[in-house]
Amino acid sequence: MSWNSYGLDRAAQELVLNARARDPKSLNQSYKMRMAVAFGLERFWGEHLRLAKEPAKAAYWRDTWDALVEVMEKAHVMIPNDPVDTGNTAQIRSMSERLWNELTLEDQRVTLAVLTQLCDCIVWWTQRYKGNVNLS
Repeated sequence: MSWNSYGLDRAAQELVLNARARDPKSLNQSYKMRMAVAFGLERFWGEHLRLAKEPAKAAYWRDTWDALVEVMEKAHVMIPNDPVDTGNTAQIRSMSERLWNELTLEDQRVTLAVLTQLCDCIVWWTQRYKGNVNLS
């Protein structure tokens, strides 16, 4: 078996460019994403719900989650990714429970490691593409 990067760096670059095109100020979320990894998959996933009133930021988090799901699928780890309406508590509860209950401890650990690396790549690309964009 050989090492496979699963295109994390390319996915990160695309995520950053898309966020920059939507709203350059949302790039500050990159650093928050990297810090949020430590709190686990459920909290990382749920952050897009908290940011519902800030669509560009919420989209950046959601797109990052979707990219993680795609990468993990290539590695044959199926991560729950149900569509959720931010106002529907039952849907939120269901998705959270799936994240808690459907992944083995090993799959959770591997997914967190991949998410950490993806976020590290996102931070790297953010530092390259912020340029003269006003992020305050």
